[in-house]
Amino acid sequence: MEIIESLLKSAYEDTQLLLKNDSLGDQFSTPRDVDFLLIAENEHKASLVCAFINDNRYGTARVEQSGEEFNITAVIRMPVEQNILCSVSGLMTCIGAIFGVEYDGWGCVLKKGG
Repeated sequence: MEIIESLLKSAYEDTQLLLKNDSLGDQFSTPRDVDFLLIAENEHKASLVCAFINDNRYGTARVEQSGEEFNITAVIRMPVEQNILCSVSGLMTCIGAIFGVEYDGWGCVLKKGG
């Protein structure tokens, strides 16, 4: 049941951020680089997650150490329409659950119309 709760929480948080971005004039259909952040406790686990994302072409991932933790950033060029964004964010939620790392959400530059 934990994964379902995580997916529901992620979808809610994603939607709230999209609503905020919409109010700021973001054009969701315009593709842009979106960063998805996962956090691992150790370098070995971070390297496994990074390789999994890269090997399966889910995105372009890299690992960076931040204090005691290791950040895995997966970058995907995509529009951020709700159905697309929530699907990819859901995938990252599942990857986090499978590998026992924390999925900490996504971020991108807003793309305003003309």
